[in-house]
Amino acid sequence: MLRRGAALLLGAWLAGSSPLLLADERSDAQKDIRKAQQDIAELEKLIKQIQSEKSAAQKALQDTEKDIGNLEKDIRSLEAEQKKNEREIREFELEKGKLESRRQQQQKLVAVQSRAAYQAGQHEPLRLFFNQQEPALISHNLTYYQYLQQARQQQISQLKATVQQLTELQAAIDQNQQELEQQKVQLQQQQAKLADLRQQRRQQVAELSKKQQGSQQQLASRQQDQKKFNELLAAIEKKLARQAEEERLRRERERQLALQQSQARIRQQQSAGTSPASGPQVSSQFSHPGGNFAQARGKLPWPVDGRLLAGFGSPRSDTRSKWDGVLIQAAEGHQVRAIHPGRVVFADWLRGSGLLVIIDHNDGYLSLYGHNQSLLVNAGDSIKAGQPVATVGNTGGQAQSALYFAIRKQGQATDPGQWCRRQG
Repeated sequence: MLRRGAALLLGAWLAGSSPLLLADERSDAQKDIRKAQQDIAELEKLIKQIQSEKSAAQKALQDTEKDIGNLEKDIRSLEAEQKKNEREIREFELEKGKLESRRQQQQKLVAVQSRAAYQAGQHEPLRLFFNQQEPALISHNLTYYQYLQQARQQQISQLKATVQQLTELQAAIDQNQQELEQQKVQLQQQQAKLADLRQQRRQQVAELSKKQQGSQQQLASRQQDQKKFNELLAAIEKKLARQAEEERLRRERERQLALQQSQARIRQQQSAGTSPASGPQVSSQFSHPGGNFAQARGKLPWPVDGRLLAGFGSPRSDTRSKWDGVLIQAAEGHQVRAIHPGRVVFADWLRGSGLLVIIDHNDGYLSLYGHNQSLLVNAGDSIKAGQPVATVGNTGGQAQSALYFAIRKQGQATDPGQWCRRQG
């Protein structure tokens, strides 16, 4: 219908365009506009439905990303417990070796004493009594024989105690090894669950991106159709009302407004997005200068090593016009470190920022770290400069792994590049 109307309109213009023909073309154009308006109304209804599904998907994405962060904490805890059990087993093995050596020595001593007692015979006290002539010597030998018997009994008791300790120690080793094996199985199960959750998250993000892309393409197509219909109708109305100055001026204002909107969209499309290759390199390897936050201006380390994808104040591709912080490209899982001592006031998932950490540095200064894979701190924790607070990720709907980093002074965004050291 649009092409047919455009062709007839062009023919009318070339032929002199009779008023009756233009009136028919205006009627056709108005029908096309009404049809486009109906399509736009249906599209708006569809967009609302997609927005509802988007909210549900974002809620599921939020829960999944929280579960991933919690599972990583559990895995680190299990790994620490596993190392502890391994140390205990090594200590038990050392103690077992010492006790085994002691048992062998005691067995030898008991064997020597037992052999001596056997060779002497059970009637040794009587033989000593009848074979001696001097009473004092007899008493002395009997006492010495009693001491030998007591020593032998004591060695036997010590040997029994050592054997009992070895038995108990071996039981402790067996129990620790059993616990260690159970922990290894539990760790493998947790890791498998983490892999499933990560796959689930990727599918959710892919579905969400696909729906967004489809709705945006449909919206752009319908808006383009309506624009063409409006332009056709405006041309017809302008030809019909050439002598009416007021009508001509009104149509001219509509044309200027449409042109300005088109140019604004073109400028926005041209300025959207940044090139990772053009961003400067930043580093977290600088040492903290000390002092309060204001005194450390221009000397603070960056929270992570990487390259700036978006600078402070640069245009954004989403609904927010400019970046109120910076976006640093970094590998997934790398540690994010606090740039200055402070206290954690927020550590949770936030829409648009994913897993986010906010640290209060006193005197109205805050630092923000977003789009993390997992959080390593909780709200209320005291933080030292350089302490890991999160790991780099792409939560909150990001297409690639990067850290959102911002600094606020008295609630106002400020350029992090003015606070952190530049290389070179």
